[in-house]
Amino acid sequence: MSREGRRRTARPMLRTIATRASAEVARHADQNLTALYLDMMAAERGAGTNTLAAYGRDLEDFSAYLKGAGRSIARADTDDLRAYLGALSRRGLGAATQARRLSAIRQLYRFLYAEGHRSDDPAAVLEGPKRQRALPKTLTLAEVDRLLSVAGKSEPAAPLPERLRAARLACLVEMLYATGLRVSELVALPISAARKDTRVIVVRGKGNKERLVPLNDAAKHAIADYLALLAQSQPGAPSKWLFPSFGESGHLTRQHLARELKALAGAAGLRAAQLSPHVLRHAFASHLLHNGADLRVVQTLLGHSDISTTQIYTHVLEERLKSLVRDLHPLAQG
Repeated sequence: MSREGRRRTARPMLRTIATRASAEVARHADQNLTALYLDMMAAERGAGTNTLAAYGRDLEDFSAYLKGAGRSIARADTDDLRAYLGALSRRGLGAATQARRLSAIRQLYRFLYAEGHRSDDPAAVLEGPKRQRALPKTLTLAEVDRLLSVAGKSEPAAPLPERLRAARLACLVEMLYATGLRVSELVALPISAARKDTRVIVVRGKGNKERLVPLNDAAKHAIADYLALLAQSQPGAPSKWLFPSFGESGHLTRQHLARELKALAGAAGLRAAQLSPHVLRHAFASHLLHNGADLRVVQTLLGHSDISTTQIYTHVLEERLKSLVRDLHPLAQG
């Protein structure tokens, strides 16, 4: 074959190699930009492990789509972003998932623009999918009473481990309903949070922020009963955790508590789908508001950084206002 023939044969191969090399460079560039953004989220905003993992997965999916279209995070424009959102819809992803992906993309490009990695923000003009925020699942007062009455039941003559499990579950349920803690905050409480004379507990929440949450008498009694049995079962130096476990974390896991609550629901005559740690958190907030608590107070107790997050409970306030007008307004009588 002549030299010119060899050149003609080699050109397509060289173009393929160059294209692959360019795609590989773009992939690494995307990873680097995403890593910079996630580092900022961790260092400056105190984002937790779960939050960072969720953002990482969303941005990895976005990067994979761009790679398939021959684009990259550094070069994508607004049309590329709209095409990605359209692809999410065609894949059957719900409006909530699409909105979360768009939020991650918006924050990424806002960061890249502010740090000088982009000269523009292609996500600034994008609008998210319209979605109606679902009302939180909650429980009635009667249902909470049934749960609390069933949670701590055990025979006085039952073996110590059985009585300890019942007391721990009662303590967990009382604290979830009495404080509105996130399940991750509750299971990771240190033993120091359970001092005998304590009226409030210091909780380290999202973004490593601390807040004070008061304890009612029922929760304090449940803690005392549980700790008395825990001391009997663990002679010697106590664990540093309020709810110790033999697992890797050293304390009870969210998954284990969720399973225990599902079993408790059945024992209390509720459907398993009705009960979770988050449902008890919603019950805490809803019942406080129904009984006259201020929305800002509930925001502080729940550890919401933005009042808009707490406003999912405004339906409770609306119902309470209607009841007040119906019961107290002079023209509403008769």
